[in-house]
Amino acid sequence: MDGHEIVKKVRTFFSSSNQLVFGNEMAGKLSAMRERFNDIASDRNNFQLIERPLETRAVSRERETHSFVRDKEVIGREEDKKAIIGLLQDSDVKENVSFISIVGIGGLGKTTLAQYVYNDRIVKAHFELKIWVCVSDVFDVKTIVENIIISATRKKPESLIMEHLQTELREILNQKMYLLVLDDVWNENEETWGKLRTLLLDGKRGSKVVITTRTKLVADITSPMSQYPLKGLSQDQSWSLLKQLAFEEGQETINTNFKAIGMDIVKKCKGMPLAIKIIGRILNHKKTEAEWSYIKNIELTKVPKLKDGIMPVLKLSYDHLPPHLRCCFAYCSLFPKDYLIDKLKLIQLWIAQGFIQSPDENLLLVDVADDYFKELLWRSFFQEVEEDEVEEDEGTTRRFKMHDLIHDLAQLVSKSECTLVDSNANNVNEKVRHLSFPFHNVSFFKENLSKLVIANNIRTFILAYNNRNYDQRTIEESTLKKLISSFRYLCALDLHGLNIKMLPNTIGTLKHLKYLDISFNDFEVLPSCITKLLNLQTLKLSQCEKLRELPVDIQKLVGLKHLDIDGCENLTHMPCELGQLTSLQTLTLFVVSKGSSKHCGGLAELNKLNDLRGKLEIKNLAWVKDASSEFKAANLKEKQHLSELELIWNLEGDYAVDTCDDENSMDGLQPHQSLKSLIMYGYMGVRVSSWLSFLTNLVDLYISDCKKCQYLPPLYQLPTLRVLQILDMDGLEYMTEGDMNDEISASLASPSTFFPSLEYLRISACLNLKGWWRSVDKGNEATTTSTISSSSSSSSTNHIPLPYFPRLSSLWLENCPKMTCMPLFPNLERTLHLWDGSWKALEETIEMNNRGGRASSFPSSSSSSSSSFSPPLSKLKTLHLTLKLESLPEEWFKNLTSLETLRIWECPNLTSLPEGMSHLTSLQRLSIQGCPKLKQRCEKENGEDWDKISHIPNLTISDGMFGMF
Repeated sequence: MDGHEIVKKVRTFFSSSNQLVFGNEMAGKLSAMRERFNDIASDRNNFQLIERPLETRAVSRERETHSFVRDKEVIGREEDKKAIIGLLQDSDVKENVSFISIVGIGGLGKTTLAQYVYNDRIVKAHFELKIWVCVSDVFDVKTIVENIIISATRKKPESLIMEHLQTELREILNQKMYLLVLDDVWNENEETWGKLRTLLLDGKRGSKVVITTRTKLVADITSPMSQYPLKGLSQDQSWSLLKQLAFEEGQETINTNFKAIGMDIVKKCKGMPLAIKIIGRILNHKKTEAEWSYIKNIELTKVPKLKDGIMPVLKLSYDHLPPHLRCCFAYCSLFPKDYLIDKLKLIQLWIAQGFIQSPDENLLLVDVADDYFKELLWRSFFQEVEEDEVEEDEGTTRRFKMHDLIHDLAQLVSKSECTLVDSNANNVNEKVRHLSFPFHNVSFFKENLSKLVIANNIRTFILAYNNRNYDQRTIEESTLKKLISSFRYLCALDLHGLNIKMLPNTIGTLKHLKYLDISFNDFEVLPSCITKLLNLQTLKLSQCEKLRELPVDIQKLVGLKHLDIDGCENLTHMPCELGQLTSLQTLTLFVVSKGSSKHCGGLAELNKLNDLRGKLEIKNLAWVKDASSEFKAANLKEKQHLSELELIWNLEGDYAVDTCDDENSMDGLQPHQSLKSLIMYGYMGVRVSSWLSFLTNLVDLYISDCKKCQYLPPLYQLPTLRVLQILDMDGLEYMTEGDMNDEISASLASPSTFFPSLEYLRISACLNLKGWWRSVDKGNEATTTSTISSSSSSSSTNHIPLPYFPRLSSLWLENCPKMTCMPLFPNLERTLHLWDGSWKALEETIEMNNRGGRASSFPSSSSSSSSSFSPPLSKLKTLHLTLKLESLPEEWFKNLTSLETLRIWECPNLTSLPEGMSHLTSLQRLSIQGCPKLKQRCEKENGEDWDKISHIPNLTISDGMFGMF
């Protein structure tokens, strides 16, 4: 046998022609494929996905409500009833028939509130005709019309032909002031709603239709202008309801131990009346503290009867979800109760798991996912957190919560697919696909490693705790290696806050990984193998303060869409060829390098990244050598999806040798006009570019430490500007170089053209600022802002009055000693803070209503719908004064009837309080600090001014300053 034949036989043996080898190979492939199909089938079963046509079938159930409720059965809804009745009595409407919706999750008491209102004597007297119809699941217009006729006439219509039904309905409603309650509406089809709505418009002016619904989407369709989001009961109201049901009627004394346990129980109900009622009935048969404590100490869904009583009600909302939203909702069970869910994080996790499918190739998945999120929010699965509940340093990130019982529902429908790992990892098994750790414990992973690696098919590994405890311990590299090598199917991996000093190279083996969060860690560099993660879409490195550089070959991450490096203070440069990642949608930071190197990318790397959205901070602009061309190369003007832009020239006070002090170079940094927020820090030009005046969507503007800047372009016509902050501007003499007459003319023509949306203004540490306008009269160079200011307070009608801010609610003027002239601020509602400066503008504002014809030209308040006159500053809640005053003028206090907090700090020459303190009828808090003469006069019982302040509930009088503003 020659060599050629031997080669041929060997090739044949290892080819597909050899059935032995081929069979073994295919057996392995088929086994792997079968395993994958089993996983998919498991996903389908665990997430309760079912085959169905594109249109979701209606979920039928047996539930019919009626209009009656006894008043004594309704607890804690008196204020809600008053609010709804107020809407029902509102006659200031455009159409004869108005639509009002009551919105809230199942079990919150929407139907009960509607019944409570329906049976009120005021409502009975107000309407000629009252009708109640339970709509429920199937929104059939013909059936609803038939039921309206039956409810109104108490007899069935003779004909069920739609033509006859609509005629009879309109005859019944014609020229009658009627109230119609449509209870439990689920219909989300605008066209179908329109067919019913048009038949209801023949009522007399003042007629109302009240809709109760679980979803905001229904409310937006049926009643976009009048919606009442129903909230849970307060803790005291919840206890009153529980007490009514748990104890015998007429029982006057309740053991304090029972009350303490009961208060703990109602806390768990989170204000949901249905849950409280069910538990109350259960407790009615429990007579010992031990029995009550048992209910207190277990999960609500494990309480006997509660699961059967409330879960079907809540699950109905889940059953109404389209299939694509069900898996998204079930996945949310990974977040613990009371967790603040970051919307962007959740969206990125959904995408990483493949839950998001775009119906149009031109739509970005992140936008489709955002719509999914909004749908779940509209359907009351999420609760939007109030602004003041989120820490200020969280920025503008949108965060949400789930009601505890909605969270229980998510856990119910996700079954064993998603697991919140307990403190001993005892609930981890080989079937689980998504793991979440709701606690911060670095040593946990080493201690429970053997239990965790059992779940070797998991797709999600995330850390979900609200607050990270300071823990100096570091997760061991061997533990990390074992975790990573065990979970080779991971799509989402979260290792944030574990004090990792070095990522193991095994990270590069996770070929399915799409989401990686390694923020808040201590590594200085990333392993080069991270660029092998070709499916990676999200890389989070925020607050990795020791990180010096990004991977040199970062352009290999061709699928990368989100790169979060916010707070990476030690980054020295951006890698070359970063600009090749044209799919990037998030790039929170771009660092200009101090020197030049083949590894350092310049601003031109931003040129083609036009899908960037959210926030972008560009740092060290003072180090740019050829500013004009480099700034232009950044191509910010084409980045229409950016909402926040931070331009930082210098943070250390180290002015670069080649300072870009030519303001013409700044023209190249012009952003797209869709920008919402702009921060400028350390700019060294004399003049800010005029493009600032054309950012017509700007909401928030912050300019600080621009030491040489002398001019700002006119800002008064920016239609959406709500927040304006100007700080530490040593060279600034006037807020605008524009002519004051132009702004006065605009203001007089229409207040809505002069800072029409501005609500918050802060001007601080502008030591040379003299006034608002440099030029007053183009034809008279001798006229100055100070002369116009003094003349404007005269009663003479020959002088044009100063413009005023129509919606300004908070004003902070700090350390601007030379400033004497500015627009007036009669409509302040929240705060006036005057610190070390002139009080002339305050005096002129107070005097506004003393000038002929001037008073009627401004509305009563920024938030009021009334156009009636209200005296200047009559809505102000907080006033802070730190001024070089010897006395407080009486006229300052005559209008401050809404003032709740007054602070008088560091006024050493102030000798007395005015008699006008008696006008401050709403004052709750008075703080006097650093005012020695005044302190003596306000001494309790003995001071000469004590009688002026003795009625104020909260007094703080001291020698020095302390506390917070």
